[in-house]
Amino acid sequence: MRALAIRRIRILTSAIIALALLLIARCYYLQINQHSVYVEKATRQYVHTVRDIYDRGSIFFTTKEGELVSGAAIESGYVLAADPTAVEDAQTECEQLAQHLTLDIELCVARATKPDRTYVELDSTVPEEVAQNIDTKTLPGVSLYRTQWRYYPGDTVAARTVGFTSYLDGSTQPVGSYGLERSYDNILSRDPNRLSVNFFAEIFANLTAPEEEVSESNKPGSVVTTIEPTVARMLQNELQTAQDKWQSNLTGGIIMDPKTGAIYAMDVVPAFNLNDRKDVPIEDFRNPLVENVYEMGSIIKPLTMASGLDAGAVTPSTTYDDPGCLELDGFRVCNYDHRARGVVPMQEVLNQSLNTGVSFVVRTMGKDKFRDYFTKLQLGSETGIDLPNEAHGLVQNLQSPRDVEYATASFGQGIAMTPVETVRALATLGNGGYLVTPHMASKVVYDDGTEKEISYPQGEQIFSAQTSETISRMLTTVVDKALRNGTVKLPDYSVAAKTGTAQIADPQGGYYDDRYLHSFFGYFPSYDPKFIVFLYTVEPKGVQYASETLTETFMDITKFLINYYAIPPDR
Repeated sequence: MRALAIRRIRILTSAIIALALLLIARCYYLQINQHSVYVEKATRQYVHTVRDIYDRGSIFFTTKEGELVSGAAIESGYVLAADPTAVEDAQTECEQLAQHLTLDIELCVARATKPDRTYVELDSTVPEEVAQNIDTKTLPGVSLYRTQWRYYPGDTVAARTVGFTSYLDGSTQPVGSYGLERSYDNILSRDPNRLSVNFFAEIFANLTAPEEEVSESNKPGSVVTTIEPTVARMLQNELQTAQDKWQSNLTGGIIMDPKTGAIYAMDVVPAFNLNDRKDVPIEDFRNPLVENVYEMGSIIKPLTMASGLDAGAVTPSTTYDDPGCLELDGFRVCNYDHRARGVVPMQEVLNQSLNTGVSFVVRTMGKDKFRDYFTKLQLGSETGIDLPNEAHGLVQNLQSPRDVEYATASFGQGIAMTPVETVRALATLGNGGYLVTPHMASKVVYDDGTEKEISYPQGEQIFSAQTSETISRMLTTVVDKALRNGTVKLPDYSVAAKTGTAQIADPQGGYYDDRYLHSFFGYFPSYDPKFIVFLYTVEPKGVQYASETLTETFMDITKFLINYYAIPPDR
């Protein structure tokens, strides 16, 4: 009998201990992990607010050491509001407020004296320290209410890539409108209604929740990206320097790992400040690196040459008789200077960027084979990059029966691609021939403390490893001997690169004689590349060739990356 009683006591004690441990674990989660949530809830109970306190997950950049740096976060502060019925001297009070805030006094007075109103906002993002200074003035009719808002610590860094939030039709909270903010809005957004759940109900909630209620698609979290903040800032500065020098319409660039598709930096200038967008034209919010298509010009020639090498139609030593111009279907296709070179090998086709040379490659391999390679490179398809509004390339000319369409396509005219689509195709030249998926998100960190790595499977192998090595050797020779006559060669590092100068199409037909798109791509070290860099500038002024506008920018970026990442010499 006594043994039975002891057993019952032990069972009861065990049950009590188990329940206590469960309560402790749950309370730890709610009070520690969810501390900020309940601080906001308490604030709502004891401080009057004009709206639910805004909350949203963060977007993080990742340094080369693996440390997380905030790219988009939540800033806490106050709403500055006035009750016009209680304001005694609007002019004096607004002048005093203007001592602490960037405030339009005339507009402030107009709002603070609105008839039949008891609440008007004067500033919706007042920092904590400024609010403290204002609070000491005890201005009649002026109040401060706790709030939060979206804040971008980098200001202009990767602005078109990070994107921003805004109020859309029917939305009660700001939602992602552009860039990563929009792509990952389902993860970053928060439901303000969840903050009103009773504390003790929350303790025992979700213990037996249906699987769909806690699925990853419904779990709030933050997004970690591959964007390296120092590299992103450097790229923006380099692009701005080129933009200012050549007075282009815009200048953009992408720095990517050619083997994985991870993007370290992606930007376009003119840039804008994510925290101050009031005077920015709406077209500047677009990301032309994924939304615009361009005829890229001669940086497409290495893709044509690699296709011919891979098909066995040519080798680096194959020669042809360069006539300077070709007559095809009633059109003349010429070298940039219309000059004939006589018998030249394929290496010189890339060194001197000969249009007739890549046209020869297409004729030798055949139009169908050429079209097959460019189709496999997915030049007319979206890349799947994790940014909204991605456009696809325009390569309908490759369905034409005319020889001239294939000749012009071989040197990047008559077909158009987005920059990100172009850099994905060019990455195959140095990474063993594989298509990759350009991307920025590397993992999601959920609010419950769990994490999910985002994987991007390797795509189809378009070129053989041998072709990749051969074309890389040819492009390295371009840098060592031809680019600026070999004066930019790096003695200790191999760099594979090519410039591109494309005429810009006239909407009325044909091409402008004085408007160009300049592009430049390169990867390094040539035979085991860590980076591929793509640059372009639209309508630079007073200059014709990309070798004049973008060579210096590319080499400065290359040297920075080599030093910053301490890449060992390869020769």
